[in-house]
Amino acid sequence: MYDPIALDLQSALKTFGNSAGFALWKRTDGNGNGKSSKAVAVNRVSFSVRRGEIFGVLGPNGSGKSTLIRLIATLLVPDDGRITVFGHDVVKEPMAVRRLINRVSVEASFFKKLSPMENLMYGARLYGVQGQEARAQVKAILTRLGLEEKSIYRPMEEMSRGMQQKVAIARAFLSRPRLLLLDEPTTGLDPRSKHEVQAFVRELRDQHDTTILLTTHDMLEADTLCDRIAIIDGGDIIALDTPENLKKLISSNGHEPSLEDVFLQLTGKKLVTEDQAE
Repeated sequence: MYDPIALDLQSALKTFGNSAGFALWKRTDGNGNGKSSKAVAVNRVSFSVRRGEIFGVLGPNGSGKSTLIRLIATLLVPDDGRITVFGHDVVKEPMAVRRLINRVSVEASFFKKLSPMENLMYGARLYGVQGQEARAQVKAILTRLGLEEKSIYRPMEEMSRGMQQKVAIARAFLSRPRLLLLDEPTTGLDPRSKHEVQAFVRELRDQHDTTILLTTHDMLEADTLCDRIAIIDGGDIIALDTPENLKKLISSNGHEPSLEDVFLQLTGKKLVTEDQAE
């Protein structure tokens, strides 16, 4: 039986750079002399995500969202603190954690000359799903996400970024993860595709008992999808509550506050999507 706490972070810390000599970058002092320095990406972050919850993480670019996802996914090792997934420590039991999770990033990679079906059949074999069962499952998931049947057999390089992102979500679901890490999954999607992906996320939670950690720049998406939201800035969690309670943190000023109003007031920064930043 699974632990009611799907994900638990206790004082998780991640820095980049090394003051002992080697550094990923250097800052100069007023005299132009190079001086090694550390950058704190995740600063003693603590929170828990309940089983079956959709938990959102909002933050400006460079706030630590993606580093947080990589720590949970065992792609980075925390410098200090503890992270567990259904009771398994990401440092001491990485293989046990990997069997319970999957991750979708904003820049998913594929064999671009192959079709979605071929890419996902390859993934299915890696996950231990074989033959006709795998083929039927792949087709059902891709169709559920709005891909036309002819698109399932076209090379990935002929598909839009948004369509490729749908295939990435389908690939992640093939392993039936208990915890699904979605790092800006709807970036680049048109409104209809975004709605289809959001509906699928709800379906994963409601029908497949999947716990979901979602990072996004879309305030409406966070408001409508997430049970609770953490706002991160400079590696620190500066607020954590339900969307409704977060909106109560600021004055109305004659209109009902939105999550974007909350974000702007707490961070003093505007959210900029990757597409807008390019």
